[in-house]
Amino acid sequence: MNKINIKEIVEELINTFLKAGQISLELRNKGLKKEIKSDNTPVSNGDLEVNRIITEKIIKLTPAIPIISEETSENKTKKNLEDFWLIDPIDGTSDYINNLEEFTINAGLIMNRKPVAGLINAPAKKRMFYSYGENLAFELINGNSIKLDNSKNFDKNEIKFVSYSNNIKPEIDNIYKKLNVKKFVRMKSSLKFCVIAAGEYDGYVAEPRACEWDIAAGHAILEHSGGNVSDFNGNEILYGKKDFKNPSLILKSKNIL
Repeated sequence: MNKINIKEIVEELINTFLKAGQISLELRNKGLKKEIKSDNTPVSNGDLEVNRIITEKIIKLTPAIPIISEETSENKTKKNLEDFWLIDPIDGTSDYINNLEEFTINAGLIMNRKPVAGLINAPAKKRMFYSYGENLAFELINGNSIKLDNSKNFDKNEIKFVSYSNNIKPEIDNIYKKLNVKKFVRMKSSLKFCVIAAGEYDGYVAEPRACEWDIAAGHAILEHSGGNVSDFNGNEILYGKKDFKNPSLILKSKNIL
């Protein structure tokens, strides 16, 4: 594959993500058409339209790189993928359908099985995040790209995490104790990665759940802000695994040992 300019690709995608976010809200305001998929999770016409908008632009920018999207079957049976896109057009579909705010639009670029770029738009919260390399993670605020610093606001006596659930399982609670976590706040979708990258929270812990398209974009953004992503044993997270299933996860700001 010819060498690509990751920075240019990401910057070309920002307006597409903003447009997709606006359309997702417009469709929701009109009233979504909802279905239940074979895995018993919901999908809407908004998910599918956002998927179309993002994938069409990505195909134009990187026609040689396969796209793996939650909402399509294309390329999911390919083996030994190393360079590919992972797209979750709407992460947090239940929130999206139920007029809540934490849903996100996501795309992560994987090269050599590692995340090298990520874009996440949380349109209902008017927050757009992206990254394309080490120390090159940003939030777009009032048209300006503000570099993310996950170490700001850190207080070792008041370490705060985000959590998928209010019911903390014993294994996760043990990790909280080891890391001296004092409080946690429930948060859905990949917005978790972004608020840690922005220094608003210090980490997140999850047992094996969800799929690679749920975390790839956030993984890139958090690591490029200086944070760390690993499994419970401290192993690096690589992509293109069987059925695109995630292992356990620990997200940490660089201040957490």
